[in-house]
Amino acid sequence: MSIVEFWNEYGDLLSQNTGVTLYMVFVSTAFAYLIGVPIGIGLVITSDNGLRPNKIIYGILDFVVNIVRSIPFLILLILIMPITKMMVGKTWGAEATIVPLVFAAAPFIARMVESSLMEVDHGVIEAAQSMGASNWTIVWRVMVSEARSSLIVGATIALATILGYSAMAGSVGGGGLGDVAIQYGYYRYQTGVMIITVVLLVVMVQVMQGFGMWLSKLLDKRITK
Repeated sequence: MSIVEFWNEYGDLLSQNTGVTLYMVFVSTAFAYLIGVPIGIGLVITSDNGLRPNKIIYGILDFVVNIVRSIPFLILLILIMPITKMMVGKTWGAEATIVPLVFAAAPFIARMVESSLMEVDHGVIEAAQSMGASNWTIVWRVMVSEARSSLIVGATIALATILGYSAMAGSVGGGGLGDVAIQYGYYRYQTGVMIITVVLLVVMVQVMQGFGMWLSKLLDKRITK
């Protein structure tokens, strides 16, 4: 089959599902950050050296994050199908895949946020406290500002990870390029389709990582000025 014939037969399918994959990745990442960032901040604030140490709250957050992170994505996807069914009315397709993607990514993001904020120089935090800054101000104006470069790197890693999860969801009808790779590349032995889906996924990861690293370095330059 020539390139023209291949594109005529599979071009629309690949283009459409590339868009579906990007839709799933960015929507699920947005929701995962809405959940993961507060949890990550909560872990930092309630830790032993945090602004408001609280062993009970920290223990609960730490336990929940560790439990969810320890479950392989495919098992988690199947495990929460009743929740997915309840939330979106079905267990297949892009919208249904977003639910387990958020469940899987939120604890991952929480840990990255925690790690980034814990790297902030404690002397800077103490200086803000000595000037009477509130805990809210210290978190958002000091800790997040100081850790913004690391947070951008973390966001880049999160996007690439969620993209990988979305591809795995194709094994159970999750939609997107993963679904195309399974349905056409695996079940129908269309090797060309499999290769193209892999190439498209690799290109997306490289673009995301390249942009994230560029933005991270740009923010580092601004901090040092």
